[in-house]
Amino acid sequence: MSMAAAAHPRRDASGCRTSLTGLGIVAAAILLLFARDAADMVLIWWTASTFQHCLFVPFLIGWLVQQRLPGLRQLEPYAWTPGLLWLAAGSFAWLLGDAAGVALFRHAGLIVVLQGAVIALLGPGVSRALTFPLFYAFFMVPFGEEVVPTLQIVTAHISMILLGVAGIPAHMDGVFITTPTGYFEVAEACSGAKFLIAMAAYSVLVGNVCFRSWRRRTVFVGSALALSILANGVRAFATILVAHFVSVEMAMGFDHVVFGWIFFGIIMTIVMVAAWPFFDRKPNDAWFDPAALSVPFTRTAASWIAPAAIAIAAISPVWASLMTSGSGDLPTSVSLPQVPGWSRTVSPQAYPWQPHFRGADHLLAGRYADKSGRVVDLAIAVYARQQDGRELVGFGQGAVGPDSEWAWTEPAPAPANGHGERITAPGPVVRDVMSFYSVDGFVTGSAGKVKLQTLKARLLGHDQRAVAILVSAEDKERQSAQAAMTAFLRDLGPVKELADASAGIR
Repeated sequence: MSMAAAAHPRRDASGCRTSLTGLGIVAAAILLLFARDAADMVLIWWTASTFQHCLFVPFLIGWLVQQRLPGLRQLEPYAWTPGLLWLAAGSFAWLLGDAAGVALFRHAGLIVVLQGAVIALLGPGVSRALTFPLFYAFFMVPFGEEVVPTLQIVTAHISMILLGVAGIPAHMDGVFITTPTGYFEVAEACSGAKFLIAMAAYSVLVGNVCFRSWRRRTVFVGSALALSILANGVRAFATILVAHFVSVEMAMGFDHVVFGWIFFGIIMTIVMVAAWPFFDRKPNDAWFDPAALSVPFTRTAASWIAPAAIAIAAISPVWASLMTSGSGDLPTSVSLPQVPGWSRTVSPQAYPWQPHFRGADHLLAGRYADKSGRVVDLAIAVYARQQDGRELVGFGQGAVGPDSEWAWTEPAPAPANGHGERITAPGPVVRDVMSFYSVDGFVTGSAGKVKLQTLKARLLGHDQRAVAILVSAEDKERQSAQAAMTAFLRDLGPVKELADASAGIR
């Protein structure tokens, strides 16, 4: 009896070392298979201020695991076949993201693959004990910039309400606010997205560490996010207020100081002070009950699970590398169309504008005028196939380039198969833009549908030639741009025919 009792801990320790070694090997293999995406995420963390909080997430996960070590030592890890299903789901998500050119799916897919490796190599008991650290790994994925336009509008509305309370006359046009002092833009950097995203990561962490009740966790996270949005609106209002009563130069300095991490630190402090009385987790409370997670199990050989995990993870990148292009040849040159009732003109733009399509195989633009004096700009971008950095839709692609003096203002009307937006340049100069995208013969104005059609074309081997057609006009009088673009599109004819001709599709 005494010899058996002495041998049991050694056997458990050996099994634990075997499981952790297997997990280390599988994780290293996964990171090698998806090295490009892992490197992309780290580069984004390091260079994009919006996601620099992600640099701390791996260390926070390590701390969360360390906090759970006393309970984890009472659990025996073991290989578990069903964990491979989660790993396979992550691999498939990565494949969809790669085919559609959606980095979010690729990055999230990599995290899910790593989570699946933990579940498959350490088993359900240990994985349940690590539920929150595994979930928190999603905050390593750079996400959230999609809400920037909405936050810009919300911030502008909050500023307008506060300006009204302060008795300062103001006019709002999309994300632009005009006061007697000057002309202010709620730019992307002023949307508060970086604070909202960082607050989401922070509040979720605090919600797990400081609360036991799910109701309190939900209220805390929701309140923290709402306060971040409201506080950013107050910050924008305060900047305009300083400009109104002092000077624009002073307001700019104030904005740069307040809009830094000092501002975020103040908001975090307010959140913590307000929530402190409601914390219901004591410092010595156990994170989980090891006895409840120590359930009988059927062992699976780790020597079989580890190679299977690597093989399943490798399927998607191998499939992606073997995808056929499925694309026809582009014309050697592309010409702007002849439009009945319209002629080309060299009249200057009120403020220089040209859309941005990085990596386009053909990119051309021209101005048209009709006899009534209406003027319209037409731009065409053609791709033989879309790849990373060479996409129809994505950050910095389209009507407003990343370094452009033009700024998105608000949505604008467009036909059912197009996308409308209003943009503004210094002056101010306002113009409306209608964008049409054609992928595999399908014309749409929806970025989501462009990604879906691109995914289908790449996975199914269809024609990958893609075209963007932008019709734009300066809005010298309200609705004048819409009238000019509507008339131009009517005389131009079906956008699909122009897209097909530009791509050489017959």
